[in-house]
Amino acid sequence: MRAPYASDPVRTRGRRHAEAPSPPRDDFQRDRDRIVHSTAFRRLVYKTQVFLNHEGDLFRTRLTHSLEVAQLGRSIGRALGLNEDLIEAIALAHDLGHTPFGHAGQDALHACMASAEPDGGGFEHNFQSLRVVDRLEERYAAFDGLNLSFETREGVLKHCSRRNAQWLAAHDPTGLGRRFLDRTQPSLEAQLCNLADEIAYNAHDIDDGVRSGLLSLDQLEELPLIRRYLDEVRASHPRLTGRRVLFETLRRVLSQQVYDVIDSTRAQLRAHGVEDPERARQLPPLVRFSDDMRALTDEVQCFLRTKLYRHPQVAETTGLAREVLRELFERYAADPAQMHAQQLAGRSVPRAVADYIAGMTDRFALQEHARLTGRRIVWPDRRRAAD
Repeated sequence: MRAPYASDPVRTRGRRHAEAPSPPRDDFQRDRDRIVHSTAFRRLVYKTQVFLNHEGDLFRTRLTHSLEVAQLGRSIGRALGLNEDLIEAIALAHDLGHTPFGHAGQDALHACMASAEPDGGGFEHNFQSLRVVDRLEERYAAFDGLNLSFETREGVLKHCSRRNAQWLAAHDPTGLGRRFLDRTQPSLEAQLCNLADEIAYNAHDIDDGVRSGLLSLDQLEELPLIRRYLDEVRASHPRLTGRRVLFETLRRVLSQQVYDVIDSTRAQLRAHGVEDPERARQLPPLVRFSDDMRALTDEVQCFLRTKLYRHPQVAETTGLAREVLRELFERYAADPAQMHAQQLAGRSVPRAVADYIAGMTDRFALQEHARLTGRRIVWPDRRRAAD
């Protein structure tokens, strides 16, 4: 049963372009369906999370990550009485603006845009996700983009620079950018998706790191959160070996984090007497970990930054990825006709180039790079852990 503080599709703040209702579905269900059928969503299957697409079929991609966020979000949202359809729509759309090659691609495009247009705001993947659903998808005769509801768009725009928030405040009549200037919060569903995103990528990056051979169980024992459940698994299943030890440990970690978020958020909602979705927007973030779980999770993130994301083998690969996107940007900017009939449509050449590259999958970016430069990137071999 939906709680009184949940977002109500009947009271949505609406779409940028008015549309007749779709009788079998409410507005948030309709948003979810549009996202699933979008071109940008399909491309996520060949976009990197941490490990590049060519490195193995079992590593996470942006698509599998988005599905995991949706699953976690819906599970927590159901327990809290939030709107599961809105949670799912936000979760499935939150990474639509991510570049090929993960954060390395984002860093490369930001550097290119900052150089090409110093006052243009650079490149932000959250803002790009909004551009995808507001403008870049081309599926409807009457408008650009997917014309999603305010609440879904609000959840997609997880972060936003002050400059982009000011631009939105001046150009978007829905008021989407105001919360970044007024320092208010998005809906509880959007807050939940932010936290589910964090829970999902911490767990699956550990899994993928061990699968790649760059992390080991011995290293994971440095982390109190992991060690606690690793000890439980070994005590309960002394004969268990191989990947099942890790899977069982991560399963227990995820469950504990989910229970912690549910309990902590319920306590926050009670403490603040929240009975209305608009009241929640005026308060500090209410969907949260307990202080103890927050500290333990921060340790996991710090560990992943130092031991995985900055691992020399990962750094070598991401350096090559940045080189690919930088050279693509330079070639397209010098000759926009190379962008396969891409139209400028009121955009500057650098912004059109950034939009085009951001929409690429890893493998298409590599194909285009080889076509335009005549060179094929030779990726470093990476040691594989046995499955």
